[in-house]
Amino acid sequence: MSELSPNDAHANRVKWESFWVCVGVACLTILDIAKINVGLPSVEDSLGGGATELQLIVAGYALAFGLALVPSGRLGDIRSRRTMFLIGLTSFILASLLCAVAPTIEILVIGRILQGVAAGIQMPQVLGLIQQLFQGRDRGKAFGLFGAVIGLSTAFGPTLGGLLIAIGGHEDGWRLLFWMNIPLGMIAIWFAWRLLPKTQVHEAGAKNLDVTGILLLGAATFSLMLPFVLTTGGPDDDPARWFWLVGFVVAGAAFVWWERRYLRIGKSPVVHFGLLRLSSYRNGILIATAYFAAIPAMFLIVTLFLQQGLGLEAVFAGMVSIPFALASAVTSWLGGRLVNTHGRSVVVLGVVLAGLGIGATLPIAAFASEAWMPWLLAAVLAVAGAGGGFVISPNQTLTLQDVPVTQGGVAGSVGQVGQRVGTAIGVAVASSTFFATLYAEQGLDNPVEIYRDAYLRGTTIIVALLVLALILSLLDLRKRAVSA
Repeated sequence: MSELSPNDAHANRVKWESFWVCVGVACLTILDIAKINVGLPSVEDSLGGGATELQLIVAGYALAFGLALVPSGRLGDIRSRRTMFLIGLTSFILASLLCAVAPTIEILVIGRILQGVAAGIQMPQVLGLIQQLFQGRDRGKAFGLFGAVIGLSTAFGPTLGGLLIAIGGHEDGWRLLFWMNIPLGMIAIWFAWRLLPKTQVHEAGAKNLDVTGILLLGAATFSLMLPFVLTTGGPDDDPARWFWLVGFVVAGAAFVWWERRYLRIGKSPVVHFGLLRLSSYRNGILIATAYFAAIPAMFLIVTLFLQQGLGLEAVFAGMVSIPFALASAVTSWLGGRLVNTHGRSVVVLGVVLAGLGIGATLPIAAFASEAWMPWLLAAVLAVAGAGGGFVISPNQTLTLQDVPVTQGGVAGSVGQVGQRVGTAIGVAVASSTFFATLYAEQGLDNPVEIYRDAYLRGTTIIVALLVLALILSLLDLRKRAVSA
C-alpha cells in the first residue's frame, strides 16, 4: 500500500481535525438534551414552576431545535456551512449564558428555546460537513465515530448533570449545566474558525431561499409538535391543545402544494421531494424517528423513577446510564465499519438488542428490591446501549448514502426534524403516561409501588415504539433484498 504524499497527509489530517470540531460541537447540543433531565428537581426547588414549565424546559428545546433545522440546512447548502456553523455556535453560547443566570423559571424557558434554535442552526452544518469531507468507506467510518461520540454524550449526560449538581449544590447546581457550555463553546469557535473548510461545492441552478416554503414547513412542524410539548399527564392539561393537529394538516398540505408549484416554475424548493423517492433516505428517516421517540423518553423515565421513586441523588441516578454509554460507543464504532458490508441487517440487530434491553427493565422494575434495582437496571441497559450503537451511526450512513453532497445539509436536517418530532412525541406520550399514573394512584399507601406502576406503563410505550422501529427496519431490509 503506497504512502500518502506530504500534501495528501496534511489534507487528510485537516479533514479529520475538522471532523472532530464538528463532533465536539454536536456533543454540546446533545448533552443539553440529556443532562437537563437530572436537573429538573433542582430547577423546580430553585425557581419553582409546575409540570408545564418543566416540560417546556425539556420539550421546548426539542421544538425550537426542530423548527430551525430545515431553513438552517438550506442556508448552509446554498451559502456557507462554515458561516452557519459559527453563527449557531455563537448563539448557543449566548443562550447558555441566559439560562445560567436566569432569575425566573420563565426566563429559563426562554433561554432553553433560544438554545434549541441555536442547536438547530448548528446540527445541519455538522451533518452537511461530514458529507462534504468524506466519501465511500471513510464516510461510514466517520459516521461510526460520530455515532459513538453522540451515544456517549446522550448516555453520559445524566451522569455529568448529576455530578455538576453535586458540585454546585442542589439549590443552584443546575446553573453549572449551562455555565460549562460557555468556555467549551469559545474553544470550539477558535478551532472552527481555523479548521473548517472555507469553500464548498454548490448545486447547479437556482440558489434562492424559499421563504414561503420555510414558513409553511415551520407552521406544520410547530403545529405537530406543540400539543405533545404541552402534554404533561396532569389534570390541568387543556384538551383543546389537540386542535393544533388540524393546523398541522392544513399547513402540511399547503407546504406540499407550494413546494411542487415552486419547482414547476424553475426555482429551488426548500425540500426536494425527489429525495423522499430514495427508499434508503425515506426509510432511514422513519426508522430514526421511531427510535428517537423511544430512547430519550427512556432516559427521562429511568431518571424520574430513580430520583423521585427510589430517592437516589442526581449523580447516582445518572450513573445508571454509564453502561449504556460505554456499550453504545463500542458498537457505534463497530457498526460504522460493518454497515458497508452488512447494510440494514446491522440496524435490525441493533433495534432487537435495544428492545430486549429496555424490555428487560420491566420485570426488574416490577419485582426487584429497591437496593438491587439500580444495579440490575444498569446491567440490562448495557444491552440496550449495545443495540443503540448498531442503530444510530449505521442508519445515518444508510440514510444519506444516495443523497447528493450538495444537498447534504438540508437532507440531514429533514432527518433531524424527524428525530426531534419523534423525541417530542415519545417523551410526551411516555412521560404523560408516567405522570398520569402518579396522579391516578396518589392516594395509595406505598409510594414506591406507585412509581413502579408508573415506570411499567411509561416503559411499555417505549418498547412499543421500538417494535415499530423494528418493523420499519425489517421492511427496508426486505426491500433491499428484493432490489439487489
